[in-house]
Amino acid sequence: MPRRWIMHVDMDAFFASIEQRDHPQWRGRPVIVGGLSGRGVVATASYEARAYGVHSAMPMSRARALCPEGIYVKPRFALYKSVSDEIHRIMLHYAVEIEPISLDEAFMDITGMGAQYPTLGAIGRAIKAEIKEKTGLVASAGIAPNKFLAKMASDMDKPDGLTIIPYGKEAAILAPLPIRRLWGVGAATERRLQLAGFHTIGDVQRAAPGTVEAAVGNQAALLRQLACGIDDRPVRAEREIKSIGDEETYETDLTDEAAIRRRIAIHSDVVAARLRKHGLAARTVSLKVRFASFRTVMRSTSFEEGTDLQEDIEAAALSLLSRIPRDEPVRLTGVTCSNLAPALESPSLFPDRKAALRRAARAVDAIQARYGKDAIRKGFYMEEEAARPLKSGPDAGKMKKNT
Repeated sequence: MPRRWIMHVDMDAFFASIEQRDHPQWRGRPVIVGGLSGRGVVATASYEARAYGVHSAMPMSRARALCPEGIYVKPRFALYKSVSDEIHRIMLHYAVEIEPISLDEAFMDITGMGAQYPTLGAIGRAIKAEIKEKTGLVASAGIAPNKFLAKMASDMDKPDGLTIIPYGKEAAILAPLPIRRLWGVGAATERRLQLAGFHTIGDVQRAAPGTVEAAVGNQAALLRQLACGIDDRPVRAEREIKSIGDEETYETDLTDEAAIRRRIAIHSDVVAARLRKHGLAARTVSLKVRFASFRTVMRSTSFEEGTDLQEDIEAAALSLLSRIPRDEPVRLTGVTCSNLAPALESPSLFPDRKAALRRAARAVDAIQARYGKDAIRKGFYMEEEAARPLKSGPDAGKMKKNT
C-alpha cells in the first residue's frame, strides 16, 4: 500500500485578507473583522493587527483599546462563503477527497499524487499558487502522514508557509512543542497536565505508565497517541460533488505538442479514476489551456451518455484542443468533468468495447488500491517520467519549508 499523505490548507487571516484584497487602501494596515457593537467579538484580525495583540475571539472593546488606529469592519459572510467554495473547488483539482472543517481550512488526501508531481513540496506549491492566482489570497499548507500532524504543520510557518513532516520524524518534531498544541488540550486540561509535570509533548511521550492517566483520566489514551504522532482518522468528504477536475501549472511553459497531449492524457486518467472512485459518470468534458501571456481559453463538449473511462475523456479533450489556436507556449492545462450522475451499466452503441474497457479500468483501480499507483501504469506515465529532468532528491526526505 502507498504511504498516506494528508495536506491541511489554512487560509491566512481569511476574512481580513479578503477585505484587504477588496480595499487596496487597507493593505499593510491593521484590519479587524467582527461585531462592531459594544459586545461584539473579533472574528479575524490581519497580521498587522495581530502585532498589536489583537486576536480572534477577543472582545471588540479590548481590540479597540489595543489598536485604536485599526480599521474595524463588519463581516460579509456571504462573500466569505463564496470565496471558500472557490478554494474548495481548487482543492478538488488535487485530491479525490477534501474535508472542509471551516470556511478557511480543509483537509485533503493527496496519497498517490506523486505520479503527477515530482515531490510533495511541488504539490503544496501548486495548490498555494493556484489559490493565490485565482483568489488573490495567501494560504499556508502542511503535509504529513495524518490529519493531526498536517494541521500542526500548516501552523508552523505562517503566514504563506509550507511545511512537510516526513515519516519517521513525527515524534522528534512534536517533542519540544508546548503541551497545549495537542488536540483536546484546553486551558483546564493544560493546567492539570502542567501540575502533573507535563509541559511539552515530549514529556507525554516519555511519561511512565499511569502518570498521564492520573492527570487527565480517560483522555490520556488519545493524548498519548497524538503525542507520538499517531492519528488514523480518514479524510471524509462532506459536500456534493458537482465536478471533478485535474489541472497543473508548469514550472516551464510547454511548447512541444507531444508533451501537451501527454499531459491531457494524464489529466484524463486522473479524472476518470476519481469518477470511478465516487461511482460517478460524466456527460460533459471541459478543457482549460492557459498560455504564457496568461490568456486562458476553455472549451466544453458533452456526450449522449455518461462515461468514467479515460479513453473517452481524453478523446473529447484532444478534440477540444484541436479547436484552440495556439501561437504561444502553454503555462497550464486542465481537464474537468461535470454534469455528473451515478454510473450505470447501461447499454451503448458498442457494448463489448465499453464493457471490456470498464473491466480493465476497474481491475487497474483494484491493483493500484492494493499495491500503489506505480504497480501498474499506462504508457503515457512512463513517457512523462522519461521526459522529466532528473531531480537531486525528494522533498519528503526532510522537514521542508517554503515561504
